[in-house]
Amino acid sequence: MRRFPLFAECLTAGLLVVLAALPLVTLLPALAAGCAHVKAHVDGETTAVRAFLVRLRAASRGGAGPSVGVLLGFGVLAADVVVVRRVDLHGGGAVGAVCAAAAVALAVVVLRAAADWSPGSAWSALVRGAARRAVADAAGSLLLVVALGVLVVVTWQLPPLVVPMLGCVLMAAVAVERRRARGELHR
Repeated sequence: MRRFPLFAECLTAGLLVVLAALPLVTLLPALAAGCAHVKAHVDGETTAVRAFLVRLRAASRGGAGPSVGVLLGFGVLAADVVVVRRVDLHGGGAVGAVCAAAAVALAVVVLRAAADWSPGSAWSALVRGAARRAVADAAGSLLLVVALGVLVVVTWQLPPLVVPMLGCVLMAAVAVERRRARGELHR
């Protein structure tokens, strides 16, 4: 009967994150609350919707500015790709590839910051730390790139699967951060 409890929590977290991130300026807090939801399940803590809302409220403190910054970053990269595709520029393919790589790198940093969030954390410190860890822990970052790739391919094939796949990406982010933390403890 309880064969897939972690997947069920990923589905729940994905749904809650999609709903919480609809205003867009709540993107980072929604991802952080989703990661905290997955962590709570793994740690045997409550995963009630009310607990998610408490985590979302806590993560929202100071999260609107960084969320807008992340959205602007993705927006600029997307606009660059659109311009490069519409205007026949010499080296436009390379510019598009660099923009795509930058977008993936930004997504990895955002996921690592969200997975590292805990109540009382400052978003600026979380993002700076996540950027450092993204470079220092290349294997973990590659795991997140693969998770993002699977998200893109699966949702491209069947768009409604974005909800459970987002939960799986949150689980991957939590696993990467826990893997990193466990590795630092054993050194």
